[in-house]
Amino acid sequence: MKIKQPQAFTFKGGERAVLLLHGFTGHTADVRMLGRFLEKKGYTCHAPIYRGHGAPPEELVKSTPEQWWEDVQNALNHLKSLGHKEIAVAGLSLGGVLGLKLAYSEPIKGIIPMCAPMFFDNKTQLTKGFKLFSREYKQLEQKEEETIEKEVNKLMDQSDEMFESLGNLIKEVKEHIDHIYAPTFVVQARKDQMINSDSADYIYENVEADKKDIKWYENSGHVITLDDEKEQLHEDIYQFLESLEWN
Repeated sequence: MKIKQPQAFTFKGGERAVLLLHGFTGHTADVRMLGRFLEKKGYTCHAPIYRGHGAPPEELVKSTPEQWWEDVQNALNHLKSLGHKEIAVAGLSLGGVLGLKLAYSEPIKGIIPMCAPMFFDNKTQLTKGFKLFSREYKQLEQKEEETIEKEVNKLMDQSDEMFESLGNLIKEVKEHIDHIYAPTFVVQARKDQMINSDSADYIYENVEADKKDIKWYENSGHVITLDDEKEQLHEDIYQFLESLEWN
């Protein structure tokens, strides 16, 4: 069975723009509801899909953090090409890490990292997540259980390099976090079992922004953008964006 591939999106709301970045093994569905909410509030939102994502797991294993970073830079340039001069960034998990990298590499209006890891001590959880993602994808393709087992085991054998590169990306961003001066709103789910939630405090304490805030969501898990408190999260992100000094 052929699976419909997710697409990048641009929702045109107004002059103020927000770049929305999805998580590892995820795609634009992670941030679509947030994008629609902000569009209604007058913000233009663009969300790319990084290479290897929203595709069969074999494609993900072949992709690299360098490519994902390139895809994020291209997405920022896409918003600039539409005439947007002031762009804020909100990213979930890996998207939060890439957003933070953007915040010390480019002038951005504000940064919202959501459940973004700063410590690569969760390889076990990530591996488990990648295995589950691979299995579910193959089930959607309606493959036989025996075939799924064989293909998933092969993928796990091939994934070491990808996880090592991902660990290096997180380490690199962690080391540069004190180079961030853009207004920052750190979002963290209390029930996050995917990452070390001390990451949120680390980001909050180490960014050099004069304007920074942190909020814990008591009843949400790692994919906070799709969890029970998403409406509150949408409202909080909107209030943070409204508090920025847009020209």
